[in-house]
Amino acid sequence: MSKTNWGIIGCGNVTEKKSGPAFNKVANSSLVAVMRRDADKAADYAQRHGVGTWYSEADKLMADNRINAVYIATPPASHTPYAITALSKGFNVYVEKPVTRNAAEARQIAEAVNQHPNQKLTVAHYRRGLPMFLKVKQLLDSKLIGDVRTVQIRMWKSHRPGSAVDVVNNWRVHPELSGGGYFHDLAPHQLDLMLLYFGEPKRYFGFSLNQGGNTPADDHVSGQILFKNGVVVNGSWCFNVAENQITDSCEIVGTKGKITFPFFGTFINWKTDDDEQTLNFTHPEHIQQPMIEKIVAYFNDEGPNPCSIEEAIVLMDILDAFTGK
Repeated sequence: MSKTNWGIIGCGNVTEKKSGPAFNKVANSSLVAVMRRDADKAADYAQRHGVGTWYSEADKLMADNRINAVYIATPPASHTPYAITALSKGFNVYVEKPVTRNAAEARQIAEAVNQHPNQKLTVAHYRRGLPMFLKVKQLLDSKLIGDVRTVQIRMWKSHRPGSAVDVVNNWRVHPELSGGGYFHDLAPHQLDLMLLYFGEPKRYFGFSLNQGGNTPADDHVSGQILFKNGVVVNGSWCFNVAENQITDSCEIVGTKGKITFPFFGTFINWKTDDDEQTLNFTHPEHIQQPMIEKIVAYFNDEGPNPCSIEEAIVLMDILDAFTGK
């Protein structure tokens, strides 16, 4: 296998532990350079993580002839131009989620991928690479709970009083940067797993609103998906509930029982007429590492694409339908 030499565009919080260090821990992979527009922060990141080269401009990073792959970890507003530029310059690309602010932008990336058939692009729906969520798929495929009838997703969080400063500096709650609010940040993980588990959707619809008025973004989203296999998914995302109502839950109900798990937790519980069990998991230290291993293999023609832009477009179509885009 040839070595994948990475450059990171946007070395912010997500790269500190979730992804950045993993590039040097995966076989045939190396982190060569990082970029952040704030030069002091770029230099600090490089020093702390033992990266030899840093830049404050993406064009300069992409001019570094040691690099053959780019990881785009900026806010979603810049994913499309960076991805298109990187593909045009001959790089393989790994793009953070949500892949873009909306499905139209995701289709622009797909067009660029088609225009550059020698380059490869993967989207960071990395939970599909984690053992816990693959175990759920195994249990579903084994018909442990029979035929799935309905799925109930609840992601409820509270708004923290006195967080006005956080609102100003937090790109996640500014739709022009993120595409929406916390829904756009968290729901891609959840809905991508539904696509992994249940296949192609037939219909989807929903609505969103800003109930609390605490940020510029909508803080309440509700949506439904009907899959072609008859599975119905109901989702509720609210980011303005009481502290004692904070919830992270997925309940998959079938003809023989139920599987329950949190999307941001570490256990799976199932209950059937004959059995009830809970399995506990420990996620990898760098939670994206299993996905990065699959990406490096894909870039070297040693495995399939772990998450294609076409799959991400379906997800973005659902997000758009739920939020009225």
